[in-house]
Amino acid sequence: MSITWILPVSLVLIVVLIRRKIPIGLSILAGGFLMWATLGGTFLNLWEAVLATVEKPRTYDLLFALYFVMCLEIQLRRSGTLQGMVAALNRIFHSTKVTIASMPAFLGLLPSMGGARFSAPIVEQACKGHEVPAESKAAINFWFRHIFEFCNPIIPGMLLACGIVGIHISDLAVHLFWLTVFAYAAGWFILVRPLKIHEPERTPMSSEDRRKYALDITLAFLPIFANIFLMIAFGLPAAVSMGIVVAGMVPVLMIFHRKVDVGEIVKGAFDWRLLLNIVAIFYFIEILTASGIIDQITAMFRAMPFPVPVILTMTSFVIGILTGLSQGHVAMVMPIVAALAPGDLVLTGAVLVFGVAGQMITPTHVCLTITVDYFKSDFLKTLIPIVILEVILLTVFTAWTLVSTGYFG
Repeated sequence: MSITWILPVSLVLIVVLIRRKIPIGLSILAGGFLMWATLGGTFLNLWEAVLATVEKPRTYDLLFALYFVMCLEIQLRRSGTLQGMVAALNRIFHSTKVTIASMPAFLGLLPSMGGARFSAPIVEQACKGHEVPAESKAAINFWFRHIFEFCNPIIPGMLLACGIVGIHISDLAVHLFWLTVFAYAAGWFILVRPLKIHEPERTPMSSEDRRKYALDITLAFLPIFANIFLMIAFGLPAAVSMGIVVAGMVPVLMIFHRKVDVGEIVKGAFDWRLLLNIVAIFYFIEILTASGIIDQITAMFRAMPFPVPVILTMTSFVIGILTGLSQGHVAMVMPIVAALAPGDLVLTGAVLVFGVAGQMITPTHVCLTITVDYFKSDFLKTLIPIVILEVILLTVFTAWTLVSTGYFG
């Protein structure tokens, strides 16, 4: 059978299974097995894929990196550091508009499924006493919560993309950092600036409050910036830098009398479903490689009359819409990027940006559904400004890519 027919059928199968709540790893494996069975794969290929998955360092680097990310989230949450940071920033900001834009953004530095639910009450509280429509609050919470999707080195989608394509995550973070700044600015002018908010008078903070707030903010952001520094300055793999940071935070938190239960952290961070999904995704990639299917896909894309970057970015965008998951479009499209242009920073960044844009405008995105439900806002009225922002962002990004690299030409 032809790869031209089997590839789209396999992608549809994967999306259908994900929508039916089948774990993403198993869904992707089902699509991989379908291609293997219909395109001349052998049982020897399956065994070769097992060996490659087990032997390649990238498998362990990503598994341990994600595990340590979850350890860090538990450390900061259980020690009260995360809550302290929220209270501190909410008190320090002298502008309600800055608060409702910046708080979801800061909390977005720590990735978690449905994390917009944590920042939603802060936006709601900050808007009390002001005539802010529910749709505006929902759009602000959802948009700013995700502006670091392009440059945060502990975002699972970024970790997975870099692991597949063979790019150091610090390189991709630096390459796309300007897009986070642009997303904040665009969100400010489209969502926040038009709001009619009268700023209340703020009572001055005592010196004791200042010290407490400074400590809370320092403890919350120290591990994030330390991790970024270790990866950029020393070129450490994500797993190694995250492990050092998590281990170092234990005595730091203890020094400042923050509750730390090492056993609880180690046990609580073990999300076997997530870790198995990652193994399944890498096994899927190795099945396609060992069976020669990646070569067939590469040849098919090269034979198309459209530029390959355009095809890949549009595919990533559509899969982002269909799955609402960064791991979804990354796992399905990045293996093709790795086969066509391994280590290509520009193409990897473009595919990631378009995939994120797709997942930002779909009801399958958990954070959007949670946000709309929390604020009891109208879904379409909430989504319209998000779509406008994504159109602006993708237009600017595409123009910048064309001018600086000529990639889509």
